[in-house]
Amino acid sequence: MIALHTSYSGVNMEKFVKDQIFNIIGAIILILGIILGFVGFHKGYFNSLDTFRELILAKGAWAPIVFMGLQIVQIIVPVIPGGLTCVAGVVIFGAFWGFIYNYISICLGSILVFFISRTFGRSIVIRIFGEELYDKYKGKLNEDRYDKFFALAIFLPVAPDDFLCYLTGLTEMSVKKFVAIILLCKPLSIFAYSMAWALGFDFLIKKYL
Repeated sequence: MIALHTSYSGVNMEKFVKDQIFNIIGAIILILGIILGFVGFHKGYFNSLDTFRELILAKGAWAPIVFMGLQIVQIIVPVIPGGLTCVAGVVIFGAFWGFIYNYISICLGSILVFFISRTFGRSIVIRIFGEELYDKYKGKLNEDRYDKFFALAIFLPVAPDDFLCYLTGLTEMSVKKFVAIILLCKPLSIFAYSMAWALGFDFLIKKYL
């Protein structure tokens, strides 16, 4: 009887882990993101484009991995100006590879925050972004055409993308549809930052970042 009970508990635990795997991963990534963001912010790595560039270049062959990791952290816990990291990718790695690394890391980060939001709910969105921003957009959650609004917002390089990814985690949108929108609509805003630098508009970026 004891052996049977132990076996039954083991099955329940395994089922729980399988059912909650994305929630568990989301919680771990959120905690790591907060820690890394806090450490980097207080060490001054994100104070300017120059300090961020020096941090990445100091990693040598690991620079692309470190850069993409920090880009993901920036999306999960937005303590780093998003434009700074996006532009830094182009400055450090060139227009082509900067775009590639930005695209991969931003898409991964966006998908992760969707799961984090779905795990922790409205409270995590408000804690990170504040109630004022949440109240501004919460009415969108009840709209039948929310998926179209979200796709357009992600497509245009002017919307608060990170916030909207968190917000979308509170909706009934399927994971498949969310991932499709991110993968298809994200490139334009990333490309806009990349080309702005490549075409010589860096003076505008430096002025406003």
